[in-house]
Amino acid sequence: MLLNFGTKMHAPSKNRNVVENGDGGIDVVLVRSIINGEHENVGPIVRYAFERGKPEVLLHQLVNLVGKKEVEIEELCRLHYEEFILAVDELRDVLPDADELKSSLLNQNFQLQEVASTLLPKFDELLELYSIKKNVTKAIETLEVCVQLSKLCLTCNMHVSNNWFYPAVRILDLIEKDYIQKTPFQALRKAIEKQIPAIKLHIEKKVCSEFDDWLVHIRSMAAEIGQLAIGHASSARQREEEKRARQEEAEKQSRFGVGDPVYTLDVEHFDEDSVLEFDLAPVYRAHHIHSCLSLEDKFRKNYYKNRLMQLNLDLQMPSVHSFLESHRPFFAQIAGFFIVENRILQTAGGLLSESQVEALWNTAISKMTSILEDQFSRMDTANHLLLIKDFVTLVADTLTRHGYGLTPLLEVLDNNRDKYHELLLSECRKHIGDTLANDTFEQMVIKKEYEYNMNVVLFHLQSSETLPDFPYIAPFSSSVPDICRVVRSFIEDSVNYLSYGGPINFADVLKKYLNKLMIDDLNEALLKVIHTGNLQVSQAMQIAANIAVLECTCDLFLCQTSQLCSGSLHLVERPHVGLTAKAVFTASQNAAYDALLNVVDSKLDVYLALMNSIEWTADKAPEHANDYIQETVIFLDSLISTAQQILPSDGIYKVGVGALNHISDSVMAALLSDSLKRFNLNSIIGIDNDLKMLESFADERFQSTGLSDLRKDCSFRDCLIESRQLVNLVLSNQPENFKNPVTREKSYGALDYKKVAIISEKFKDSSDKLFGSLSNWSTEQKSRKKSMDMLKRKLKEFS
Repeated sequence: MLLNFGTKMHAPSKNRNVVENGDGGIDVVLVRSIINGEHENVGPIVRYAFERGKPEVLLHQLVNLVGKKEVEIEELCRLHYEEFILAVDELRDVLPDADELKSSLLNQNFQLQEVASTLLPKFDELLELYSIKKNVTKAIETLEVCVQLSKLCLTCNMHVSNNWFYPAVRILDLIEKDYIQKTPFQALRKAIEKQIPAIKLHIEKKVCSEFDDWLVHIRSMAAEIGQLAIGHASSARQREEEKRARQEEAEKQSRFGVGDPVYTLDVEHFDEDSVLEFDLAPVYRAHHIHSCLSLEDKFRKNYYKNRLMQLNLDLQMPSVHSFLESHRPFFAQIAGFFIVENRILQTAGGLLSESQVEALWNTAISKMTSILEDQFSRMDTANHLLLIKDFVTLVADTLTRHGYGLTPLLEVLDNNRDKYHELLLSECRKHIGDTLANDTFEQMVIKKEYEYNMNVVLFHLQSSETLPDFPYIAPFSSSVPDICRVVRSFIEDSVNYLSYGGPINFADVLKKYLNKLMIDDLNEALLKVIHTGNLQVSQAMQIAANIAVLECTCDLFLCQTSQLCSGSLHLVERPHVGLTAKAVFTASQNAAYDALLNVVDSKLDVYLALMNSIEWTADKAPEHANDYIQETVIFLDSLISTAQQILPSDGIYKVGVGALNHISDSVMAALLSDSLKRFNLNSIIGIDNDLKMLESFADERFQSTGLSDLRKDCSFRDCLIESRQLVNLVLSNQPENFKNPVTREKSYGALDYKKVAIISEKFKDSSDKLFGSLSNWSTEQKSRKKSMDMLKRKLKEFS
């Protein structure tokens, strides 16, 4: 320490001297390195000095440095001499203690050597035991790994044997990730590494085999799945229709203020997926195991390929059965297929993509549309079209709930709407023709209440809400309720076809077809019977009555159409929505009345032909009506009585007016006939008696039939006005007053100049010869003859 201290104290002067005495350069650097204790720099400097060829200079510098250091040491010793002496004395005092300590240490060391000599063998044994323990521990750890690996292998084998493939694959992954690299036995590791791919391949084959079995099973189950889903759609549709019917009934009751409001609670909600149970576990398992085996893409492609092949097979129509027989299993199979695919899309975790399902659906909808169009074009029965259409719409409802679009299929149904209705109209036309051909056109006799309800009440044909006495004689024949049934069935079938189809206003479409049925088929059939049938009076009358009833049913059918189309009940109250057929039936009813009157006129002509037996130049005036008029009145009485039972008031009026007009015209025709050359006053008195009998009958019948209450402009008596005014003119004392405008307007307004002129020329008021003597005539007769002659001259002048 003192040396170091002295060196540090004189470091400046030393450095300065080195610099002064040396020649600088490398020597100075060497000196500094030695002074500063930087010994690692000394070697390179010395080597460098010898390389320069100047070792003497370096040696000289070192010698000088040594000398200087000696001087410095002597100086230090001189300055610290006393401290040095004291230190030496202290060292001498410590020396005995050091010797004693050394002796003690030697003794203890000897004792320690003696004791340790017995322990060293045991220590060696301990070290050996520690080494054995380490090896045993390592062996145990290795065996534990092997045991765990063996257990995993056994468990994996057990899972594979039990077809529990997912835990087996998990164990294989665990072995590969955590155990295979830790296995110290290379042979075991290689054996396991060799078996793992084989086990995975075995699992893949087994899973694929199960999946193939599932494909076969699910295809066999698809029709049942589809049929069950379609059944649920049908039940839902039925519940909806029942609900709508209840709503319409409630609306009707509230409209007319009948009954209390009806409230219903619809609680029949259920999850269709919970009902449509089918096993998808093999698919989920196969998909998941393939994912664990890193074969997910391969399985996806395999699944899509197999399902596409199955779909193509399902879309092939069987050639053994007709489409009518096979359409249900065909569409049910396809519906079941896509219900399964929808479930797979939603639950299989990406096994199918939406684009793949859409591609499958586009293939199916294109094929189904093509098949349906082809089969519809071959069908010629409306009921077959309707059956298939109903099932197709149920399939559409079912698949729509699962997210599939059925627009092209519904368009096929809509495009065949006209064909269906043409076939339906053809069938109804045949039924109507058969019904009219089998009808005797006699009033229908109903003996039982159920017959009354089925034929009258069902079609609102009753005139009163009170139940009549039985047997009940209806104002129509048996063809009317049969025709109503045909029309009602047509409406229901038409609504069934138009319902649940595309977005159309099928109420207007149905009304168009209903008008076509009523006008082109029913009305034409009635007109054919009217114009071509050899009808009796009662039959013609019954046809007119039937048409009147059918005209009234137009509103009923329109109301039924409105209700079935879920339209407002107020629809039938708006004039512009009425059926055109109603006006057509009115015209046909007029045609029926014309036909009836033609038959009546023909019958009347038989009786009126007896006018030819009248003695037109009788010498004596008859006291009573002629025989022909009595038979005519009997016929008229029977005619009006029958009309009262069958025809409405307007019909009775038309029949009575037509018959009496014909009689009046016949009387006029008889007087105007070229075969009648001459008549006298006595014959006109007979005609007057005939007219009085007819007028009496006309007045009585006009009152008894209640026609007087209708306030008609023309009564039954008024129908005889022409013949009555002619007879009055001939019997008048002053027939020349006919030329008086006032008198003519008042008393003879119905007479025609020409007819009066012709008939007056035939009037010869003499009971004997054409130019009988005037001596036997009374003054009244002479005056009448004179007035008549004057009328004849004036009529000749007028003509």
